[in-house]
Amino acid sequence: MSEQSDFLSHLSDFLYPRSCYYGQFKPEYLVFNANLQEFAQRVNYITNLQTNGKLSPQEAYQEIKSLWKQLKAAKKQLGVNSMDDISSS
Repeated sequence: MSEQSDFLSHLSDFLYPRSCYYGQFKPEYLVFNANLQEFAQRVNYITNLQTNGKLSPQEAYQEIKSLWKQLKAAKKQLGVNSMDDISSS
C-alpha cells in the first residue's frame, strides 16, 4: 500500500508542480500564490489541449476566461491589493 501511495504522491508532484514562495510573508499572499500557480498550471493544460486539437479555440478561451474570473474573485476575497501592498513595503 505504501508503494502505491508513494507513486501517487510522486505523480501528483509531477503533474501539479509547486514552486516555493519567496515574497513578503502574509497568509493571504501565500494562499493567493497557491491560487496563481494552480491557474498557471490549468492554463498550460488548456493551451496544450487546444494546440493538440482536443479543444477548439473558443472552448479554450471560455475555459481560461472562467479561470481568470475565479482568480480575480479569489484575489478580491483575500483582500490582496497589489498597488497598496507594493507601496507599503
